[in-house]
Amino acid sequence: MLRLVHQYGTVTSAADALHLTPSAVSHHLRELARELKVPLLEPQGRRVRLTPAALLLVEHADGMLARWEEALADLESHRAGASGPLRMCGFPTAVGGLIAPAAGALLRADPALAVEIRECDTDVAVGLLAAGETDVAVIEPTEDAPPPGDPRFDREPLMAEALDLIVPAGHPLAGRRGVRLEDAAGEAWISVQGCVHHQQVMTYCAAAGFTPRIAHNATTWAVIWALVSNGLGISLVPRLADGPADQPVVRVPLSGDAVPTRQVLTCVRRGSRANPLIVRALAALRDAVPSRCARLPDRSAA
Repeated sequence: MLRLVHQYGTVTSAADALHLTPSAVSHHLRELARELKVPLLEPQGRRVRLTPAALLLVEHADGMLARWEEALADLESHRAGASGPLRMCGFPTAVGGLIAPAAGALLRADPALAVEIRECDTDVAVGLLAAGETDVAVIEPTEDAPPPGDPRFDREPLMAEALDLIVPAGHPLAGRRGVRLEDAAGEAWISVQGCVHHQQVMTYCAAAGFTPRIAHNATTWAVIWALVSNGLGISLVPRLADGPADQPVVRVPLSGDAVPTRQVLTCVRRGSRANPLIVRALAALRDAVPSRCARLPDRSAA
């Protein structure tokens, strides 16, 4: 609870993440403060922050959790024929382009293996990982991802992928080579509003020197493909994303000094990377990286 209050800055947000009421979280924290004989929270405007004593407690708790994960990994190593469940989660294009192929390969190699997959955004994936409700998360390094020094997690680069333009068949940019992002400055744009894709479109276009005119918003890649194929605009899409094959849409690779690129990471609880099931999952994810993307060096194998 203290870790989540520290992360979110309010008891209410921490309670939402724990599926508890704010009053229940407040009660538990008051009882913990009474038992430890130290204050744990102090006001900070409309938010709260942890006291130095509470931060010390969280630091020790993170270390204990990491050792617990190491113990579980060691125990798993002694089990013969481990059958799971192996739980993986990730953002939508990661599930379709990485996690599903990796899980399929694992099941073909070991039909008795139990695999559970959940599609969710990075902030939800990190919460599931912290709560012990998933084992491997495939995430983007957004503001919702844990920073490299977060003592709860062990994150490693998996792959990098360029982002391409998609335009309707017959569009002037469809037949050109050496297309730069700024060549599309005058186009109507289609975005996935309210998620990291929209932020990426705005950021990369700004870096190219223009603000895109967002004409339409969608919630799925299939809808974006449909809008583009009917001449309603263009979009910027990662290479893991795909749409219906029967849509007359052309994927246009970008060139120039700063081709839009995103990195994809794997994230596990610190201490759990040696767990045999997680070792298999991470290896399968690396093998699932498609050739159109760049597999990044695994620093943990060095």
